[in-house]
Amino acid sequence: MKDEFKEAVKVVAMIDWSRTGDDYLNLFEVAIRHLGGLLSAYELSDEAVLLGKAIELGEMLYAAFDTPNRLPSHWLYFKAAKSGSQQADESMSGAAGGSMCLEFTRLSQITGNPKYYDATERIKQFFYRNQDKTKIPGLWPHVMNYRDEKVGEARFTLGAGADSLYEYLPKMHALLGGLDSEYVEMTTKALDTAVKHILYKPRNPEDLDILMSGNVLAGEEGSKPELTAEMQHLTCFVGGTYALAGKLLSRSDFVDLGSRLTAGCVWAYDAFPTNIMPEIAQLEACESITSKCRWSDKPVEKKDKLPDGFIRVRNSEYRLRPEAIESVFYMWRITGDDVWRTAAWRMWEAIVKQTETQEAFATISDVNKKGSDKRDNMEVGRARSQTIDKN
Repeated sequence: MKDEFKEAVKVVAMIDWSRTGDDYLNLFEVAIRHLGGLLSAYELSDEAVLLGKAIELGEMLYAAFDTPNRLPSHWLYFKAAKSGSQQADESMSGAAGGSMCLEFTRLSQITGNPKYYDATERIKQFFYRNQDKTKIPGLWPHVMNYRDEKVGEARFTLGAGADSLYEYLPKMHALLGGLDSEYVEMTTKALDTAVKHILYKPRNPEDLDILMSGNVLAGEEGSKPELTAEMQHLTCFVGGTYALAGKLLSRSDFVDLGSRLTAGCVWAYDAFPTNIMPEIAQLEACESITSKCRWSDKPVEKKDKLPDGFIRVRNSEYRLRPEAIESVFYMWRITGDDVWRTAAWRMWEAIVKQTETQEAFATISDVNKKGSDKRDNMEVGRARSQTIDKN
């Protein structure tokens, strides 16, 4: 597809970032998708125009850090940026703040200009200073007050709104060549704490040694945090993150946890009639992640006919999420075990069968029904960008 790529480069060369009908942009999404995409395409092709456009966009996004404490807001409002009246958000997710460091750091490395790295380093320092000050020390809450630099919220998750904050930690350690020990400390502390509070073993008929990542609500000081045994497709990235961290930091226990987490997502794929897992579901947690978990055939209140082990499906869609098969890829590359390659192919065949259309791949509305309705959704482009294109 080199001819198509060259045509795309010509189109990108004509982009004028200043021409838009909108008054603002989503800083997090534009950084990881647009800036990250331009940098990746440049490094794969060495097309100078792509780097030029990445620098233009980087300069535009850099303006978001012009706040009193140099921490950004979720939305970059153009008028506020021009007038110098921006302020950091009082409530913004961990992912929104913690998911620009790879792109900004790589832009600094390529250009030799340290200012982009310095901008996101300020966010990292906010996280580093406060990691032990949260209601579950070691983890960051789902949302934080970036304006006043407070971390007192009680909800914790590795899922939506928090996911890429944790995902980027070991990747930054790798990108910086291990030169910043704070990333090692943050990664280790976060993943060790998640084992205690967020990871759980779901009750399943075969008592498979698998894990999932749930949500936690912190109670009063001294009380045990309350776990909700939820399963989000988004959290399937966690297996790959544990495995990568384990490989980079010589933590074999992390690799083992990554294997169990990834196996949990593969199990969820295999459980449904379409061989694809849903967006969000509820399961039942075992007593601990190491205990045997006796299966019971007693009736469980279910709204619909669901696979054994699943109590409720909150969102039955499949949005072409890449996280599960991405973690399977990580496990195969790290372990070399063909069980992962076999699983990836099984998942891929199911995805093609259920989502392929004449033009492209589509979102499906219900993974519990074969031949479910397909929907056109441009958001699903992330599936290709995070799997096929980069692998």
